[in-house]
Amino acid sequence: MTKRIIAASANAHKIKEIKAITKKFGMDVVSRDEAGVPPFEIVEDGQTFEENSYKKAFAIMQASGETTIADDSGLMVDYLGGAPGVYSARFAGDHCDDERNNQKLLGMLEGLADSERTAKFVSVITMIFPDGQTLVARGECPGRIIEMPTGENGFGYDPLFVPDGCDKTFAQLSEEEKNAISHRARALQKLEELLAERERLLQERNRRL
Repeated sequence: MTKRIIAASANAHKIKEIKAITKKFGMDVVSRDEAGVPPFEIVEDGQTFEENSYKKAFAIMQASGETTIADDSGLMVDYLGGAPGVYSARFAGDHCDDERNNQKLLGMLEGLADSERTAKFVSVITMIFPDGQTLVARGECPGRIIEMPTGENGFGYDPLFVPDGCDKTFAQLSEEEKNAISHRARALQKLEELLAERERLLQERNRRL
């Protein structure tokens, strides 16, 4: 049976990726707007991806009374001490866009050798059930930052990021190729394991009743 899950994210790109991956897990992910959740702002002021992911999921679960999934993700560049990190979406300022974020990142890494341009994408997905049970899954995809944007697909820093073991940026990969190796895919794979364990424990408890 397909289970409806409300996505706390308002990012259409993220929801599209989550939808594509979660279909095989028997989940029907709908946006908060589709679910009829009243619009309100969730201030993402956590210091970690985990904090922001939980904050978003919990707020929407409280508002809807349904199971909610939230993703908080970003790029961590080793040379910059893990920046932009939780500030990835607003790296160049509160009202910036992907292009300005990318330009700022390239400027800060200008002149560095490939060996100094290592980075990783991180995704933390939190699923909260109406009974308060919480599942948290973290996925990482290591790679490096190239010197100029390449590729037309994806969003965010995708045109600058080449994952390890690949000779193309995320923005050059097809949706299917990216979803097979991305940080978000790895987080969702971990979430699947957590959901399977939850189901096993529920069945075990029911047998004892």
